[in-house]
Amino acid sequence: MIKNYIENANFEDTVFAYTLSLISGKHKMVILYCLMEFETVRFNELKRYLKTISDKTLSTNLKELEKDRLIIRTEYPQIPPKVEYSLSERGKSLMTVLDQLCIWGEENRLVK
Repeated sequence: MIKNYIENANFEDTVFAYTLSLISGKHKMVILYCLMEFETVRFNELKRYLKTISDKTLSTNLKELEKDRLIIRTEYPQIPPKVEYSLSERGKSLMTVLDQLCIWGEENRLVK
């Protein structure tokens, strides 16, 4: 019975898979965490916080997070251009989940 269920199940159609798709990747959760901690952050501040990320990777991650409506990109019409990023209400609602991941990590971190 369970074997038939598993064979016919489609993980990609689950809400778990959907949630993971929003935050998957090496940097997205760290970007969201940074925006939660510092609220409004500019591109170069994020780059300094993430240290080893390339401009292209950071830009791509920010565009994906914006497309998924987890962050808000605010562009100011000035010279030089100024762009700031902050969490949307939808992004803020995800912070409870990320907080729980941090708590789990604190409690279960294997000391080397």
